[in-house]
Amino acid sequence: MPKLGEIQELKVVKKVEFGVYLAEEGREEERVLLPAKQVPEGTAIGDVISVFLYKDSRDRPIATTRRPALTVGQIGVLPVAEIGRIGAFLDWGLEKDLFLPFREQTRRVRKGESCLVALYIDKSDRLCATMNVYPYLRTDSPYQKDDTVKGIIYETSQQFGAFVAVDGCFSALIPKKECFGDLEIGKEIEGRVTGVKPDGKLDLSVRAKSWEQMDADAELVMQVIDEFEGVLPFNDRVSPEVINREFGLSKNAFKRAVGRLLKEKRIVITENRIMKVKEK
Repeated sequence: MPKLGEIQELKVVKKVEFGVYLAEEGREEERVLLPAKQVPEGTAIGDVISVFLYKDSRDRPIATTRRPALTVGQIGVLPVAEIGRIGAFLDWGLEKDLFLPFREQTRRVRKGESCLVALYIDKSDRLCATMNVYPYLRTDSPYQKDDTVKGIIYETSQQFGAFVAVDGCFSALIPKKECFGDLEIGKEIEGRVTGVKPDGKLDLSVRAKSWEQMDADAELVMQVIDEFEGVLPFNDRVSPEVINREFGLSKNAFKRAVGRLLKEKRIVITENRIMKVKEK
């Protein structure tokens, strides 16, 4: 039987006015239609044509010579063409848009935006998209510790952190202890590989090494102090939650930045304040 959701070579077994029927060698009874507008000029019975198999609007298997953005098991970023009553429809390069059910969305998508999805066959034997891409990600990346990588956040967890598809295909995690700032589903990030697990999955940080990051963090702290008109209503013993809310930093990164500013005599710390030193 021709394989749904895959590109394959099938033989022309019958010609009709509205197209040609294709089948695998020796299995002519299990045939699928290639519409006339898709049939290459001069095609004859016995010719072999490379096609992709999907289902039409009546849920019937149909072949096309066009190449979709994804085949079964592949992952890619697709634009949202429409939002329907039970899900979204994605443009994947074929006449019929690809269905993304609401239950397969890790966040509600909007028309005009793009999202990272995998192509799978559902229980009703239909091609669908899912934003739950974790099972489809690879663990054989070429990256090593301290390499710089790019990826898309596809899921977040209060317990574990932010899950990332590096290069759109490799499994990675920004651990909870490294999750600071705006790390939302769908965001494209650039990160540093902090480790490669025995199973091949990557651990990432979106921050440089602490000594490289310190100057940037110090300037960020000064910017926030300026926004508070030169006086923060807390000192360096403030809770990690407040630090993350106001600066998007870990407590250790915040204390390193404050230490740098103190050394440069740009701030002073009192019992309950951090104040900018006024220029003379």
